[in-house]
Amino acid sequence: MGWQTLGSQFQHRFQSRFQNSRLRLLLLGIAICGLAVALPSCRSLDGLRLENFRTAEAANVPTIISTVIGEPKTFNTLLSAESTSGDVLSMMYTGLLGSDLITGEIVPALAESWEVSDGGKTITYTLKENLKWSDGEPLTVDDVVFTFNDLVFNEEIPAGLRDVMRIGEEGNLPVVSKLDDRRVEFKISEPFAPFLRITGAAILPKHVLEKTVTTKDADGQLLFLSTWDTSTDPSTIVGNGPYKIKQFVPGERIVFESNEYYWDTGEDGRQKPYIKELIWPVVTSQDAEFVRFRSGDSDMVSVTPNTFPLVKQDEKQGNYTVYEGGPVASRFFITFNLNKGSLNGKPVVNPIKAAWFNNVSFRQAVAHAIDRQTMLNNVFKGLGEFQDSQIAPQSPYHLPEGVPIAGYPEGLPVYDYDLEKAKTLLTDAGFEYKNDQLFDADGNRVRFTLQTNVGNNLRESVAAQISQNLAQIGIQADANPIDFNKLIANMDNTLDWDAIILGFGAGLEPNSSANLWTVNGNSHFFNYQPPTLPPLPGREVAAWEQELSDLYIQAAQELDETKRKALYARTQVLAQEYLPFIHLVGQYSMWAVRNDIENIRPTALSGTLGPLWNVDELELVER
Repeated sequence: MGWQTLGSQFQHRFQSRFQNSRLRLLLLGIAICGLAVALPSCRSLDGLRLENFRTAEAANVPTIISTVIGEPKTFNTLLSAESTSGDVLSMMYTGLLGSDLITGEIVPALAESWEVSDGGKTITYTLKENLKWSDGEPLTVDDVVFTFNDLVFNEEIPAGLRDVMRIGEEGNLPVVSKLDDRRVEFKISEPFAPFLRITGAAILPKHVLEKTVTTKDADGQLLFLSTWDTSTDPSTIVGNGPYKIKQFVPGERIVFESNEYYWDTGEDGRQKPYIKELIWPVVTSQDAEFVRFRSGDSDMVSVTPNTFPLVKQDEKQGNYTVYEGGPVASRFFITFNLNKGSLNGKPVVNPIKAAWFNNVSFRQAVAHAIDRQTMLNNVFKGLGEFQDSQIAPQSPYHLPEGVPIAGYPEGLPVYDYDLEKAKTLLTDAGFEYKNDQLFDADGNRVRFTLQTNVGNNLRESVAAQISQNLAQIGIQADANPIDFNKLIANMDNTLDWDAIILGFGAGLEPNSSANLWTVNGNSHFFNYQPPTLPPLPGREVAAWEQELSDLYIQAAQELDETKRKALYARTQVLAQEYLPFIHLVGQYSMWAVRNDIENIRPTALSGTLGPLWNVDELELVER
């Protein structure tokens, strides 16, 4: 389904789900009335905005206000590992190439052109003329070479991009060299199909950061690792994207101002970006985002299944448009910590629980016990669809349900809701029931903690439902929403977690997630080996896990599209058979945007950025 405004067809699809249930209509009416009391005013029709985050001298500056849940953990793009930091940094940095998320095409960015030669093993980029950093200094080929050779490829820096750029079974990195003042050459050991998309990675300033990779602190760590953290004076952070940070007030707001040296202009010669200021108030939940939008204090908001009825009802009065882009590209799942290793002399996971989690029958039983249809109906209000693959449906490598593949004539394994099958899988695997409670063969009650990030109402509701579902097969899953940054720290540092409900971004190119699937990848969190530590004692890599890792490497090497699709099809079958992730439901990508913002080109591929993915093209009509 392409992008369209939410018209009568989508309204009918939503309304038909509720019109046969008087109780649901009554509850929906109560919810709407309650919100109406709590939110007495929408943005007025004359376009006036609340001025909570505006200064008097900036009153006439073209500005967009867009809330953000949580706040960045770093302003260092190579050390960023979560969505909020990534969204902030996408405003500040660009790479050699970019992507049009509507067409999927690779487009020029810092490089005006590129040439592939030597059977795909040499890629030469020619930079645009007169490029500058946000501090006015020249942006040159030397910055490109420095970014890759001194930063991305530096083993002392835990850069996830390095894993994505490893080529072949040996994991060779490209050789990057300067040809002249405008041309830079990448030589790779063998053809690498996704290489051009990878070079959309941010280019960083050598004149600012060079000393940080030649100097260490008192603990023997490169200064780069503590450079541009969130305590940094924003005026010292240098970028090349459409915006630079003007102000960051922890817990309150992030303010961007346009980069006067940004490299792009419109067809009419006007300097981009056209919107001169972005204000991102920091909020703690989707509820808070919704309140701000309804009160007129933000210009766009992600529409959830819970908020859709009220947002759609007030579309005309609020002078905004609700857009739908089909199913989201991101993947939504529950995963278990499969790590059998030890950290600081202590098992990462309680060995009793580790035995459960590493039993594939246990994971398959959990998948059969999750009632996704009820989840779709009740939590997502019918505004979504089941997910059964780690590859986004927009990708040409996505294997739809029911498509035959060698060894699997019925296509991907799919786990329908079936409590009896779940119980049979468990008892056949040696578990037993006592008074409807599940115990393992050693008499241990099957109980674990199920975490997700607090403030995300949808994820919290899903966690509550899964806890109820698993209780029906005797498993006690204690739902425990926690702060998002704490959740990420547990996954990255302490490795202290049992099961998590989370999502990860997925796009057109599956290799963009290679660091999630390769066994020593920087994001291989379901069996994580911290890249800065020696191999964890006792950590094991299952045969299926290794095969998945190998397939991602092989698929990146394969230039024949038919063969490449077959390799990725196999990865999807393996992932569904062995279930490192139990996929759940993906909602439709829906955003409400004020009508005075022009050039909106939303796409489900834009993730949490939503309509801001092409922010440098957005304009304001008269407010």
